[in-house]
Amino acid sequence: MKIIVTGGAGFIGSNFVYHMLNKYPEYEIICVDNLTYAGNLSTLQEAFKNEKFSFHKVDIADRNAVFSLFEEVRPDIVVNFAAESHVDRSIENPSIFVDTNISGTVVLMDASIKYGVKRYHQVSTDEVYGDLPLDKPELLFTEETPVKTSSPYSSSKASADLFVHAYNRTYGLPITISRCSNNYGPNHFPEKLIPLMIINALNDKPLPVYGDGQNVRDWLYVEDHCEAIDLIIHDGKIGEVYNVGGHNEMANIDIVKLICKTLDKPESLITYVNDRKGHDRRYAIDPTKIHSELGWLPKTNFENGIQKTIQWYLDNRDWWEEIISGDYQNYYKEMYSNR
Repeated sequence: MKIIVTGGAGFIGSNFVYHMLNKYPEYEIICVDNLTYAGNLSTLQEAFKNEKFSFHKVDIADRNAVFSLFEEVRPDIVVNFAAESHVDRSIENPSIFVDTNISGTVVLMDASIKYGVKRYHQVSTDEVYGDLPLDKPELLFTEETPVKTSSPYSSSKASADLFVHAYNRTYGLPITISRCSNNYGPNHFPEKLIPLMIINALNDKPLPVYGDGQNVRDWLYVEDHCEAIDLIIHDGKIGEVYNVGGHNEMANIDIVKLICKTLDKPESLITYVNDRKGHDRRYAIDPTKIHSELGWLPKTNFENGIQKTIQWYLDNRDWWEEIISGDYQNYYKEMYSNR
């Protein structure tokens, strides 16, 4: 089995690479990443030691490069994690999100059709559903919830999902889609909420919290997400969407206070800043479908997951210190300039 993992040098993608290498030693894992700001090749150091792993620096929106890669490796499965994913960046520069998240998806599917891929899996987000009110905790996103996007990021992901459905119906491409809640865990890029707060707290820097801090997210430990995608690409029904949620709803401010407590840092570091434009109030996923059809449930509750995550950042200072200094961007050149 040959599996192309796009965005494999990013947060969720790299965790999925390791999950698959460890669980399926007979599989070939072909990692594709353009190594933009959030792609970190040093994250894959251990993977490079595995003869079943290979890395290709490719922009998924580059049609010629993608088709050449598919011609070379002839993949059985494509799992597309590659995406611009930070909402703030999408507000500042939406066009980049169109190029990668929409055009890149179309290029990958065109190549998948030409080279007879057996399963194309699109990793999407619960943000395509918009948001839920804080005062109705019984409301959850299901696979039937209408798409109602709030940001250029979520709009680009929703558009890509629609293209994926269209390619299934029009061209018969065997697809599945997963829509996940907020992930957390090892290798998370420091601009996102949890790693940013951990790193800033360790450095005794201000902890910037948007608005009133009451925005609620459903948090999913990244390894649980990887197991869900593993099940979907092997046993999920072609043409279906699967919501993947963690059953861990938390307000942003409560997470920040928990991080302060765990690291023995004062809550006086918390600084409230002007809210993000169009900031969604609450996300919450109902994962009944993936549980009933594939037997998946999250294994990691937030209390355990956040402690493991904080410990990982304590144990891997070199990794995130290189990122925030910008040194990690030189890693690819150092590794491959003479190859």
